[in-house]
This record gives sequence, structure tokens and C-alpha cells, in this order.
Amino acid sequence: MSKRHLHLGQTLTFTADPFVEGPGAARHDTQGALVVEDGLITQVGEAEALRQGEFASVTDHGQALLLPGFIDAHAHYPQTAMIASWGKRLIDWLNTYTFPEEMRFGDPDYAAEIAGRYLDLLLAQGTTTVCSYCTIHPTSVTAFFEAAETRGMRVLAGKTCMDRNAPEGLRDTAQSAYDDSKALLGRWHGQGRASYVITPRFSPTSTPDQLSALGALWAEHPDCLMQTHLSEQTDEIAWVKSLYPQARDYLDTYEAHGLLGANGLYGHAIHLEPREKDRLREVDAALIHCPTSNTFIGSGLFDMDGLTRAGHRVGLATDTGGGSSFSMLRSMAAAYEIAQLRGRALHPAELIWLATTGSARALRLDDRIGSLAPGMEADFIALDLASTTAIAQRSAQANDLWEALFPTIMMGDDRAIAATYVAGRRVA
Repeated sequence: MSKRHLHLGQTLTFTADPFVEGPGAARHDTQGALVVEDGLITQVGEAEALRQGEFASVTDHGQALLLPGFIDAHAHYPQTAMIASWGKRLIDWLNTYTFPEEMRFGDPDYAAEIAGRYLDLLLAQGTTTVCSYCTIHPTSVTAFFEAAETRGMRVLAGKTCMDRNAPEGLRDTAQSAYDDSKALLGRWHGQGRASYVITPRFSPTSTPDQLSALGALWAEHPDCLMQTHLSEQTDEIAWVKSLYPQARDYLDTYEAHGLLGANGLYGHAIHLEPREKDRLREVDAALIHCPTSNTFIGSGLFDMDGLTRAGHRVGLATDTGGGSSFSMLRSMAAAYEIAQLRGRALHPAELIWLATTGSARALRLDDRIGSLAPGMEADFIALDLASTTAIAQRSAQANDLWEALFPTIMMGDDRAIAATYVAGRRVA
């Protein structure tokens, strides 16, 4: 019996980066299809051409738009239960809400409960891959990877390392950060669909010795990604300068300790100095835009237009729970709003690209996920472009795909996710 599965619907694929080539980089088939076999996409094209042959199943998604599953390039799954906490800027927010919640993740049962809840929330929102910070507890990492393994998801994560400026019970040491991270890396990196990410939270919560220890670990495992935070808020930058008076700038606190490289993921990156922009572009590091977090915590306006024009790789993220939504649709909408405040209207093609191929490129996984193309892993969604009365009445007047899609980007939520598939299997 055939193992091939046929999915019918509208399809959207990209032949190039729309930030470079414009919306013409996208191809839209109103009667499209994709063929899935053994968890991989084997064919994408027009439905009439792909209907030939035998299939184990044929799923007609009607007028739904088939897209790659969304990819969230920066999140904190341990902050799931305290998302949308009121009234603080970054440093007070960490001390008041984040750190007390993260203390609970030394309990493996609690870590497992939240990890499972978090990943199920993502799948309901059409997100099939996430790159997450865990806590300092190795149990939090194990719980996350085990929950993802159960669901078949491709995920990236690492133990968050902090040896100062954090409460007792949330601090490790330079040596234990190295030892724990190395052990977890050895256990999980490349295991199934898991990737380990070396994870210093940010310079204020790590001593120079800890940053150097993690830089040494990264040098030993250069194929791993490294994630951290950079230039999120102006008072944070002033704090970094007081803690690292010899550093040329915030980025230099990482660079001086071996934590700047092509496989680096630098979250937020709002208030960058010219030298920092030049060095990040020179090494081809990835910048991760967290728009709902930037507005919710009052951080500032990311320069999407300037940074993409300069050739930076940029991914998109929710930054749960500093971000106020688990939805990448909401992140796209917020990215649009922030860019408008900077004088640039991002095109729907650019927004979808950021949440799929762009984030996959940031995570160095665009050879596996983020596109509907032969050989790619079959993580995809069916997006309902008329999921609510308000959206339906607007999209009904659309003259092209972009006018039909944009209302869902701006107003859509989990109701717009008609189906979510992971490795070819429906999970939501």
C-alpha cells in the first residue's frame, strides 16, 4: 500500500528572500498540493499535476492556505504560566515575576507539566518549531526535550546559565554551567529532532568567568547554536556598561569571551551601536526580533528595514512570556506595527517569510524546515483565511492573495489554524 499522502489547498512557496526580491519571490497556487511520504515533503505543485498515482490518504483543505509551520526563534517556555504579568520594565519584571516562577523548575514534575502545556499551546497556534531558554535546572531541559520528543517536534533549547544578579536557587557557577551544559549537550544534541543551544541568559547575570567557560564550550562544539540577549533596553545597556567597564559596548562583553559567531542568536538587538551592527553582520550572526515583548515591556522599536537592508539575518519570535502572546500571527502583526512606527510598511510576503524561512535561516535549519519544498520535513499548517466574521468580511473583498492573507496576519488567532502537521502527522 502506498505511503504517500496528498494534501490539497492553496499553497505559498518562496523562490527567494522577499526582503531582497520583493513579493515576486513568492509563488501562489490557488489549486495547489503537496505530497508527503515518511515525514518528508516529496512534491509541491499544482493539484492537477500531483493527483496522479496512488495515495494512502487524500486530504482536501479547501480554500485554506498551506504554509510551513511557524518557527519561533526565541522563547522562554518556563515563563508560560506568568505570561501577561502587569506593569514592569525588564529588570523589575525579571525580579518580580520571572525569577520566582523559574525557581519552580527544579521540580521535574512541574517542569514536565509546563513543557507539555507550552508545546501544546504552540501547536494549536501553528508553531511547529521553537528555540527556547530553559532554567538553570537540568531537569527543565530534560522535561522540554522529552515533551517535544513525545510530540515529534523539532526543537532547540538549552540550560539558562546565571552565576550572579539572580536569587539564591537560580544561580549556578562558571564550572557547573560548563559541566551541566556539556552533559546536556552530549545527551540531547542531534538526538532525534532535538538541538542543544548554549545559553547564557545575558551579560548582567553572568560573570566574565562564566561567559568564558561557555565560550570555551562553544569552541568545543561549534556546530551548536548559542543564544543570549543583546541591547533590549537602555537601562539594561547602562547596567552592562557598569558591570563591564572595559568593554567597548554590550556586544563586546560576549565577543571578548568567545560568544560571538555565525551560530549566535542575539535576541532583541534594538539599541545597537554602529560597531555592534558591523561586527554582527561581519560574522553573519542572527538577530531575533521579539515585537510583542518589545512593546509589552516598553523596550523600543527594532530597525527591521535598516538591518535587513544591511544584510543581517533576522528571525521572528514571541519571546514568551515577555511577549504577550503564544501566536506567531500576533508576532507578525506586532512586527508590522513596529515597522510602521519606523516608517516602513512590511509586506505580507515579508511577514510570512520572517515567521517561516527567515526564522529557519536564523536557526541554521533552512535546509530542513521553514519551506514547502521537496526534501523538507513535513511540518506544515492549513491556515483558514476566513476564520472569524471580521476577517471573512474583509478577505472576501480581496483582489489578490496578499489582501486575503493580511487580515489574518493582523487579526488572526488559533481559530485561523485549521490544522497543524508535524513530520506529516496531524497534531492539532
